Amino acid sequence: MCKTGIPAHDKLPVYSWADIRKHATKSDRWIVIDGYVYDVTCWSKKHPGGERLIANQAGQDSTDAWIAFHNDKKAVSKYLAPLRIGRVREDENKESELIKDFRELRRTVEDMGLFKASVPFFTFIMFHIIALELIGWLTVYYFGTSWLALLIASLFLLSAQAQAGWAQHDYGHLSVFNSSKINHCIHIFLLNFFKGASSSWWNYRHYLHHAKPNTIYKDPDIRLDKLFLLGKTLPIEWGKKKKGFMPYQQQHKYWFLIMPPLLLPLYFNYEVPYFLWSRKLYGEMFWMATFFLRYIVMFYPFLGVSGALLLYLWVRFLESHWFVWTTQMSHIPMDVSYDQDDDWVTAQLKATCNVDQSLFNDWFSGHLNFQIEHHLFPTMPRNNLHKTSALVKSLCAKHGLNYQSKSLFRAMSDVVSCLKESGKMWFEAYHM
Repeated sequence: MCKTGIPAHDKLPVYSWADIRKHATKSDRWIVIDGYVYDVTCWSKKHPGGERLIANQAGQDSTDAWIAFHNDKKAVSKYLAPLRIGRVREDENKESELIKDFRELRRTVEDMGLFKASVPFFTFIMFHIIALELIGWLTVYYFGTSWLALLIASLFLLSAQAQAGWAQHDYGHLSVFNSSKINHCIHIFLLNFFKGASSSWWNYRHYLHHAKPNTIYKDPDIRLDKLFLLGKTLPIEWGKKKKGFMPYQQQHKYWFLIMPPLLLPLYFNYEVPYFLWSRKLYGEMFWMATFFLRYIVMFYPFLGVSGALLLYLWVRFLESHWFVWTTQMSHIPMDVSYDQDDDWVTAQLKATCNVDQSLFNDWFSGHLNFQIEHHLFPTMPRNNLHKTSALVKSLCAKHGLNYQSKSLFRAMSDVVSCLKESGKMWFEAYHM
């Protein structure tokens, strides 16, 4: 039964963590924020980030996740207050030294103004995306449709699409404007209209990923087990149970044939429309359709309808390689396991690593080479992530956490190495 009302602090029931952890089922969900217990069973269905995001936090302390994802905490708190049903026992409501230091670090970077976006930076990002797309179109307009002209044009169009992908990520995290509404509108413009995907679909997947990165059955980005087994847990489990229909011991080889070339042009072109249709998000379907109309209008005079669509698939095929390697190199080589109910900092450091800073690496990855800082502070504008790096390194050194930063080549090669290792684990467990 859903509970409402705002009892006074001293009249709130007191619960132990053993009591709280029992409330982590589909019909009974409690979470803890700042020492208070909230019954979010009914509210989870109304949560803007989706019910599953709340479900994945049930029975746990969600304080730092709540802080990380909400810019306007005062406005969001009014929704929490009626859901408050108790508080954690005083002797069990103690911050670890790591979390104390992390929260102090967050206050420090807030005071430094690092959650304020640079207007010139994001203006340049937007204009350079549009310029890349325009140059791609002008290449075809002036030089025709020879294979060389189309190849050169496709490289500009590819860069525009990839950079728009990194830019929409900024607006999806509400890290550019103070207004969530403005961020959301530009997010739809970039992702639906400019890229032909979906803002709601991205939010659903990406926030689940951030809340529980590399967590089996909770992070959708690692739900690859039909084709690939990641980490050291599932390969052994599946091997012992004789599960799996792929030759996983060869997954580091067929990875090159499946994941980088096919994720965007094949799988996402199926998943996104299915997501929108199943949730009846017809408005977003309209904006997604305008992308394909725009592409046809741009290239129909030179290539016809079928030619324009083939060019789109070719660009998406190229972009898929860029996208997959860039997003997976910071996660696949890291720990992949079941939910250990780790604190926010430990969970993010176990699942993420950085790629060394350079002008090229920053541009190529949309500053997601600072994956550790981004996961710790997901609403921080990307142009400020490098400014927090030294502080985060100090925090990790003090508490014995592994802060990894690699070269671009090593980060990509580690993906293949880890796939090979996981496949070998499955094969050995299967044939024991």
